[in-house]
Amino acid sequence: MSFAERDGVIWFDGELIPWKDAKVHVLTHTLHYGMGVFEGVRAYDAGSHGTCIFRLNEHTDRLFRSAHIMNMAMPYSKDELNEAQKLVVRENDLTEAYLRPMVFYGSEGMGLRADNLQTHVIVAAWNWPSYMSPEAKEQGIKIRTSSYTRHHVNISMCKAKANGHYINSMLALKEALDCGCEEALLLDNEGYVAEGSGENIFIVRNGELYTPELTSCLDGITRNTIFQLADECGLKIHEKRITRDEVYVADEAFFTGTAAEVLPIRMHDGRVIGEGRRGPITTRLQEMYFNAVRGEASNRTEWLAPVK
Repeated sequence: MSFAERDGVIWFDGELIPWKDAKVHVLTHTLHYGMGVFEGVRAYDAGSHGTCIFRLNEHTDRLFRSAHIMNMAMPYSKDELNEAQKLVVRENDLTEAYLRPMVFYGSEGMGLRADNLQTHVIVAAWNWPSYMSPEAKEQGIKIRTSSYTRHHVNISMCKAKANGHYINSMLALKEALDCGCEEALLLDNEGYVAEGSGENIFIVRNGELYTPELTSCLDGITRNTIFQLADECGLKIHEKRITRDEVYVADEAFFTGTAAEVLPIRMHDGRVIGEGRRGPITTRLQEMYFNAVRGEASNRTEWLAPVK
């Protein structure tokens, strides 16, 4: 089914409107030039806590940071956007959901010099069970190094989750899929590991975790979650430059992201990583992550925002 033909409601500039009526003009500025920012957020069935949005405040904070970086005026407060996200989950009667808040410029003007543009905000929510198959979360995925380079800090604003940035991600992912892999690994402009098409990456060597410095890659909220979970169980994490061949010889590797969650990597560029399956540290962190999002971690309830 087309996303335009679904039933339900979408929050659009402060009002709930029928899903099929949530439309913009073909001369919408962001459609032409890509200047917009967004978030990917998830709500889970958290047992006795009910349906909860995971790390809602952190996602909304990053949305506002992204808008600020792109110099887009936000017409709503963080509290209003938080309530809007809870509202669309409730009103669409979703027990679990993927949420898409997006900030974009309208059709008030055209051209790079347009100075009369209005900032619009939407929040949609729908049932989108998993980015990868359940088997992939256990067995791991195959990835390949992309021929496309990740953004450079003086070319685009790497700390903004901006709409136009994801052209780079789509090209890299399509290339990987065409080569029989499930995901891409992008390098920065100096040839060091940056991130996946929509995920941060961790590797494990000798019982310790390594992940790229936050230069060309997004400051991931799931990445931050793993930092806190790793600290909780006494695992050290090093942020450093990582070369492609360090991934080849890692004991374990995994991606993190709101859509990907905690996703093991079993093969990179035709090289088997570790034992060629999900390793013990990845397993442990994955279990802790799912316990947290499902409301089963009593010390992490502050990460849960009940929708009711």
